[in-house]
This record gives sequence, structure tokens and C-alpha cells, in this order.
Amino acid sequence: MKYLSLLFLIVLVACKGEEKVLTAQDIIDKAIENAGGERYNNAEITFTFRNIIYKSIRQNGQFSLQRILPDTLNTTDIITNTGFARIQKNEKVQLPDSLVIRYSESVNSVHYFMHLPYGLNDLAVKKRLLDPVTIKGKDYHKVEVTFEEEGGGVDFQDIFIYWISKDDFTIDYLAYRFFTDQGGIRFRESYNPRVIEGIRFADYKNYRTQTTDVDFYRVDELFERGELIELSDIKKEKINVKILIPGSE
Repeated sequence: MKYLSLLFLIVLVACKGEEKVLTAQDIIDKAIENAGGERYNNAEITFTFRNIIYKSIRQNGQFSLQRILPDTLNTTDIITNTGFARIQKNEKVQLPDSLVIRYSESVNSVHYFMHLPYGLNDLAVKKRLLDPVTIKGKDYHKVEVTFEEEGGGVDFQDIFIYWISKDDFTIDYLAYRFFTDQGGIRFRESYNPRVIEGIRFADYKNYRTQTTDVDFYRVDELFERGELIELSDIKKEKINVKILIPGSE
């Protein structure tokens, strides 16, 4: 009996030793699945951010990302599979290319952060696993995200880091380094997580570094030491989710 127990222990240890090591792709896949997975693909999501109404509609591979401005012209900016349009009083407005780019990036940015981690499997996204870390006593996977120039948008050179919980694969922190307007670093701490119709949302406290002359990949250490400066509160309100039926029009 003693030898059977020893054999069982050896087999158990061997099995644990063969446990799959997660890649950056595995971790992102689990984060997306945990946050809503396939439900994102056929959903209408409306929310308010800084007194502006945003709406996203995804169904059957088609999408519409909208920003509805609180003005007397009923201005709505829309990004679809075919491009950008500004609508005022139910008519399309012709804009110079510079404004099309500016408005498109503004609308896309709000929706991008709102729907995280959805979008992290887009074709232009490149992922790299960094060394794991512990923040506030909790263990995290640390994943770098960069973008291909083709399909990566105007700011394809920006670098993102996501801290994904090893326990439940939620994105609790994220940071990005941007290079426009003299550049900078932002670090975001999630709070107020909630699940609506099976899709997870969170708000964020937004921080910056005291200088840009820091190691971006160690910004989590600056946060732990209380050396970041809080800039703003990124809060989404009046969130409404309607899950659509795939294939219906």
C-alpha cells in the first residue's frame, strides 16, 4: 500500500509538471471569454460618457460605432465597416480629411476602451507575454500589445500593457505609451466592475507619470509606490445592453 501511494504521488507530480504554460494569446482569449465572449458579436450597447451618448451595434459581422452629440443639429458621428460619416439633421456632412481622421480616432478611442478586452484579437494586434507581477497582493499576467502599421490606425506606434488577473482573467490595470503631442504615459486602475446581459464593464481611475523619462515597462512599480499623479475619473453611465439574434435583420 505504501508503494501504491508513492506511485500515485509521482504520477500526480508528473501531471502537474505537464500543466500547459499559457501564452499571451491564451491569456487574451480567456480574458475576452470571461468578459462576454461571443455575446459581443451580436449586441447593441449604449452608454453615456462625459454627457455624450455613445452606441455600438455589432451583428452578423457588421458594426456601427456612434457618438451622439448634445447639440441642436442632432450631430451623430458614425464609424461602420465602410468608413466614417457625420450626420446633421439627417443629412451627411462633407468634411475635410483632417477632420475625418480626428473625429474617427476620437469615436473609436472611447468605444475601444469601453469594450475592452474585445478588440484585442483584431488582425493588426500583436501580443507579447512579459514577466508576471504582483500588484496589491494579487498575481497578474502582464501582456504587451502593439499594432501592425496596416490596420493599426493613426496611432499604431502606441504601446499598451494589460495586467490580467491570474485568478479570473479580468483586466484590472492597463497602461499605454503614446507619441502624439509630445507623448506621454497613462496608467489606468479599474473599479466598479459590473456585468450587464453577460458583458463585463468597468470604470477607471486615470493616472500619469511625473515625467516621461521613466521605464514604461515598470510603471506598475510606480503605481505601487504611489508615485503616479491622478488625472481623471473615466466613468461610463447609463449602460444599456441588448443582445441581438445572430442572422436576424
